[in-house]
Amino acid sequence: MADLVALLTDRLAPAFASVRDEVCAAAGTDPAEVPAPPTVSRSDRADLQANGALALAKRLGRNPREVAQAVLDRVDVADLVDEVEIAGPGFLNLTLSDGAIAALTRTAAGDDRLGVAPDPDAGTAVVDYSAPNVAKEMHVGHLRSTVIGDAIVRVLEHLGHTVVRENHVGDWGAPFGMLIEHLVDVGEDEAVAELSVGDLNRFYQEARQSFDASDDMKERARERVVLLQSGDPETLRLWQLLVDQSAAYFQLVYDRLGVLLTPDDIVGESSYNDALAGIVEDLDAQGLLVLDDGAECVFPPGFTGRDGQPQPMIVRNRNGGYGYAATDLATIRHRVEDTHAARILYVVGAPQRDHLEMVFAVARMAGWLPDEVQAEHIPFGNLLGADRKMFKTRSGTSVRLVDLLDEAVERAEATIAERNPDLVGDERAAVAQAVGIGAIKYADLSSDRVKDYVLDFDRMLAFEGNTGPYMQYAHARIRSIFRRGEIDPATLDPSALALAEPQERALAVALLGFEPIVRQTAETCQPHRLCGYLFDLAHTFTAFYEACPVLKADDEATRASRLVLCDLTARTLATGLGLLGIQAPERM
Repeated sequence: MADLVALLTDRLAPAFASVRDEVCAAAGTDPAEVPAPPTVSRSDRADLQANGALALAKRLGRNPREVAQAVLDRVDVADLVDEVEIAGPGFLNLTLSDGAIAALTRTAAGDDRLGVAPDPDAGTAVVDYSAPNVAKEMHVGHLRSTVIGDAIVRVLEHLGHTVVRENHVGDWGAPFGMLIEHLVDVGEDEAVAELSVGDLNRFYQEARQSFDASDDMKERARERVVLLQSGDPETLRLWQLLVDQSAAYFQLVYDRLGVLLTPDDIVGESSYNDALAGIVEDLDAQGLLVLDDGAECVFPPGFTGRDGQPQPMIVRNRNGGYGYAATDLATIRHRVEDTHAARILYVVGAPQRDHLEMVFAVARMAGWLPDEVQAEHIPFGNLLGADRKMFKTRSGTSVRLVDLLDEAVERAEATIAERNPDLVGDERAAVAQAVGIGAIKYADLSSDRVKDYVLDFDRMLAFEGNTGPYMQYAHARIRSIFRRGEIDPATLDPSALALAEPQERALAVALLGFEPIVRQTAETCQPHRLCGYLFDLAHTFTAFYEACPVLKADDEATRASRLVLCDLTARTLATGLGLLGIQAPERM
């Protein structure tokens, strides 16, 4: 489909330009002042739709349908398009040629990448996501950043980009004085045992209770923070023990969730400590630093507070301490100057919008974020419970992420045991893991990330509707065709594909939509677009399968052609789910 879109755009562009030039010449207008690029995209009314006549007509003061007709009079697309209809205010509805569709579908079927070529402009992208805090439990609040960020990483990597995953964990600051002193009080062996089993909440809560109850503990914690920040070797050793134990636990969660993050991707706040003084010095040298009520600040243009007054970004507070802004500036400077990122994506909750916009603005003012480097906030909404409030336990505390995953897998296994008693033992456990984790991921990714969504186990684990289990079952059902027919998909010949029935043609057109949707997902960082495409593809396949017998086709040629369509559909579903970080079992 991308090839057809490119070909049609290349054919239509000169025709649009010719109409523009002719009208401009008659009116004495400079054609350079009247852009005329057409856009070709999928359409509900035809295979594709070409837009541009309306915009051009407005600039030229002409009737848009007349402009559209003038374009058609100047272009030859007969080899690609069977029918063109001028609709509405000059839209060109294009019905593609069956021959062109079949040729491209054969090409995709014979390609391991399903027709999705690497991006010729691929570069280095940094994706900042997940970001739990050391010595604190990973809870459901970490789910969305982790799952969305992981899907974005997978899509970018699939398109050939060099992706640097960064897990910007909270591993520095005043609370570590309290945590280190608690570690000393309980003993290293006991602390390691507690942390190694993932009981981070209890460790943190006990430290907080001890801190709140004892003035001596408060004083020792304050002194320990000073030692930590001054680089005391023993304090750093104890701090590193906390970091290492927490990182090991985080990895257990990531492995269970099936995301790509590893310990090597952890780049904590502490990593930038040595750069913070240089950030302040360089801002001062450029004349950007302003002393405001004892704090050193930058006032980026366009940012105001509720009172309408210019809003400062505090880089160093009145006590000489560095805040998040200094660390974030050091981070973005490192990602540009050392990592050489062309695109930096921050998969962070929506409430951080203003802060990140100020960081980007100050970094550009300082020259650390050049215009050619994209820095983007990828915001997301909240995960809600059935009461449409923040998802919590009955006692009002945050739900541990591992507990959420456990419940999803347990429910999935019960459903699978009921639906398919033949699946037993390790195979059933593996499928339950894939379905349970896949259900949670798909429920998150299939909703527009900027919106809140409700976590409903019954809905997300359903085998009907736009759910993970439905998509996985659609793939498994296609693979069962090959098992029943005792056919090895590797023996299929893509050249056997022919499009005789309308349902075959519709499925081929849907399959050709995979390449553009992958690119669109990478560009917009909106995984729900890919989910929507896969759901529509599964529905289109169902219509094909109900109308077009495969194993019992009328003749061998038809059977071979339809098997190619089945295999390509299964591979597209599996690849698409894989880009979302979701497994596609062969049996369910």
